[in-house]
Amino acid sequence: MRSFMGRDILSLKGWERAEFFHLFDVAEDLEPIARKRQNSDLLAGKTLLTAFYQPSTRTRLSHEAAMHRLGGHVLGFSDAKMTRAGDFYQESIKDTVHMLEYYADAIAMRHFQQGAPAEAAKWSSVPVINCGDGWGEHPTQILTDLYTLHRELGTIDGLTILAVGDHRMRTMHTLGYAMSQFASELILIGPPDMSPTPEFLAELDELNVAYRVEEDVRDCIHEADVIYMEPVVQADYTAGRIEAHDGSGRTPDAYKVTRELLKTKARRDSIILHSLPRMDELPPDVDSTRHARYWEEAFYGVVMKMGMLALILGAAE
Repeated sequence: MRSFMGRDILSLKGWERAEFFHLFDVAEDLEPIARKRQNSDLLAGKTLLTAFYQPSTRTRLSHEAAMHRLGGHVLGFSDAKMTRAGDFYQESIKDTVHMLEYYADAIAMRHFQQGAPAEAAKWSSVPVINCGDGWGEHPTQILTDLYTLHRELGTIDGLTILAVGDHRMRTMHTLGYAMSQFASELILIGPPDMSPTPEFLAELDELNVAYRVEEDVRDCIHEADVIYMEPVVQADYTAGRIEAHDGSGRTPDAYKVTRELLKTKARRDSIILHSLPRMDELPPDVDSTRHARYWEEAFYGVVMKMGMLALILGAAE
């Protein structure tokens, strides 16, 4: 197994099964710190820089919370337009990262351009964490999702995972790559113009991922152990910022999971994950059902990132 120390976290493609479980073991060891709302000194003297060229709530703040829980420091920006990386000068990633690498021990980057974190990693002498790159990948979100399954269900193998939403999304891509290391099946459902591309499905075939494509969540929700949801009313992930408009929030029933659908067709022990934010694909009255796990997922996201930061910054082996 490869060492995590000093390692970029850019993609889950190519990860070995043992690497997932090693990260989860370290995270689980650190979990009591977060559960007790305490801070440790494990990363005292270390600094994380968050370079977010796109809006974020959970991803940026969970990285920052994880660093604080481990006693480290955080600096960065959440709006590139307030920096020289995004104002009149539009400074290149190379130039920006050559500066940022001297300010911190690791860089967590979200960018609207696919491949931007990988480009940053070419020029950075410190580890770069991909926090979402356009329509590309989102490894820390899927690591959060898998850690949630590991803790809530006790396994990631032998599951049927119903993935509902826009399959152009970076989370859907990364989920597919991660599933190459687990004995579970994906059922992929989304509107025709948001379906998995033939190129992506060919990658899943090459990686020996078990999957099938269906058209309507109502036809197969009864099979699912895990209902993994993303919106189909979607912003443009290649843009820096998108404002809401009057046409938002109109999800067809084929891609919506309601309290009534869960009551009449879902398995009683199935759970729902959602990276959030949501539109109307997951109504708020689902929150109080036994299926909801997206709030627990928020907690597990901090814990998983604590494990990841401890490993890449050399505080854990």
